Amino acid sequence: MKKYVLPLIVLAYTFSVSAQEKAEPWFKDGEAQIVPAFEDAKDWIRTDLWVETTFDTDGDGKPDRMHVDVTRPKQTETDGLKLPVVYESSPYFAGVAPEVEGAFHEVHHEIGALEKEIVHPSVTRRGERPIISNSQIKTWVPRGYIVLHSSSPGTGLSQGSPTVGGDNESLAPKAVIDWLNGRAKGYTTPYGTEEVKAYWTTGKVGMTGTSYNGTIPLAAATTGVEGLEAIIPIAPNTSYYHYYRSNGLVRSPGGYLGEDVDVLYDFIHSGDESKRAHNNKVYRDTEIKNGIDRKTGDYNEFWAGRDYLNDMKPMKAALFMSHGFNDWNVMPEHSYRIYKAAEEMGLPVKIYYHQKGHGGPPPFSMMNKWFTHYLFGIENDIEKGPKAWIVRENDDNGNPTPYADYPNPDAKNVMLHLKATSKNEGMLTAEKTKKQGTQTLVDDYNFSGEALSQLESSKNRLLFMTPILKEDLHLSGLSKLNIKLASSKLAANLSVWMVSLPWNTDKDAKITDNIISRGWADTQNYKSITESEPLIPGKFYDISFDLQPDDQIIPAGQQIGLVIFSSDSQFTLLPEPGTILTVDLDETTLEIPVVGGKKAFKKAVQMH
Repeated sequence: MKKYVLPLIVLAYTFSVSAQEKAEPWFKDGEAQIVPAFEDAKDWIRTDLWVETTFDTDGDGKPDRMHVDVTRPKQTETDGLKLPVVYESSPYFAGVAPEVEGAFHEVHHEIGALEKEIVHPSVTRRGERPIISNSQIKTWVPRGYIVLHSSSPGTGLSQGSPTVGGDNESLAPKAVIDWLNGRAKGYTTPYGTEEVKAYWTTGKVGMTGTSYNGTIPLAAATTGVEGLEAIIPIAPNTSYYHYYRSNGLVRSPGGYLGEDVDVLYDFIHSGDESKRAHNNKVYRDTEIKNGIDRKTGDYNEFWAGRDYLNDMKPMKAALFMSHGFNDWNVMPEHSYRIYKAAEEMGLPVKIYYHQKGHGGPPPFSMMNKWFTHYLFGIENDIEKGPKAWIVRENDDNGNPTPYADYPNPDAKNVMLHLKATSKNEGMLTAEKTKKQGTQTLVDDYNFSGEALSQLESSKNRLLFMTPILKEDLHLSGLSKLNIKLASSKLAANLSVWMVSLPWNTDKDAKITDNIISRGWADTQNYKSITESEPLIPGKFYDISFDLQPDDQIIPAGQQIGLVIFSSDSQFTLLPEPGTILTVDLDETTLEIPVVGGKKAFKKAVQMH
């Protein structure tokens, strides 16, 4: 009697139909597929609860409880189906503070000057139980996941206080994941004793979110909590120092001049009004006020405690980072530094970079495979192959190009030297020319970096350019400035832009079309970011720092320009114009990461 073996495609089809009839997750091409029985929102079970944590930050003598909502297919109740969880946590779900004049720090003052007190707006909580948020639900519940949301400490109906990066913001999502795995208690009410059990889950959790919501998955992962299998942070803030400071310099995130940790604290503090006075006194007006040190901008214990790079040792979750190279709010170094550390630890890692601004998730298929592999255990090879996926110029964000890693393994640093051609301009060349002397610039925040990059000549900046590129030049990684300078005053801002020239002046062009990278430093921090001291006017100091990471192909016909100026109207404090910076051209260099190294650079600029 002949034995008939069904072709694999038939078997797969039979399995998928069977799975859908049984209302179970099913998979195709390594991805969780939509299950018709899970699609109808009317059949979803939506509840909320409070999970008990291990901390008390609102001072009432009881462990703070986090408000959590759950959305799950009805089959987790009727059929005993157990599913993994996609979890997003946020301080924004319950609303944020209104715009109030004086709520941001004044930036028009001398470096190190005392500042007046800011105004503290109050947040009115919004939202109705049991729904905290609808994010992620339509995407993941039909594909066989349970979706959870929680408000972070001191926001919404979660107890406790915001700390803006303090330990409780890591321990809060940890407690929720512990509850999902039977290690923490959940309750039906904020202060009651009736318990809620998570009997409907496998206990495997994936976290994702954007910006602050992308920071929290990393915060949770640094606790090493069992059950958190995979995270996809999108444009996460991984260090509050790197968000509000830069190499000792007080720097604002792009678009938010004068913001700092205390401003963000007020912005999110939507929790119990009866607890706000205590929270403000203990955290905002004491810990945060004493810690942020806007006078010096130095890195200290306060900032170290809000830098997740320092907390990564326990981490074991698979990490899929996502960021934009032109994100000048949460800058691309935030993802880069964590990605490289996780890679060195031997964790499963991937990174996705696009050429646009803040936000922007990886292609959904990649996210689906990441969670499918780590939460359902489906073999789909997502953890193998290229580690870096980069959207090339003019490509759609859904069409990234794969690379072995980031930075590109073929990138090598090329040292460029400054060669004077006129008073405030010159050339960037791979060949060192001796006795170039010095050039000076005068600080004036009234001229933006964009304007200074385009002016044919200006006393307010120095501009050095490569020859016109005869071939495309691929940059990948970190550029580094090594500069020797003197200031006419005790303190001075230092701002650096790397740009592609000539400037794109089309009416639809964005400023980021010409930005390659940027960097800022406080000249008083020439020794380190933890120690600043007043400069001796006229004395030369050596300062070195990295610019923001980038991966960009500069097209033939363009020139790479280095713009050196002082105060940046979009990012720094803005002292009275007039400070003079003198740059020693012979002792100043720019290192750029060129794919193909010095040979590729020389070929592109037709040097022999």
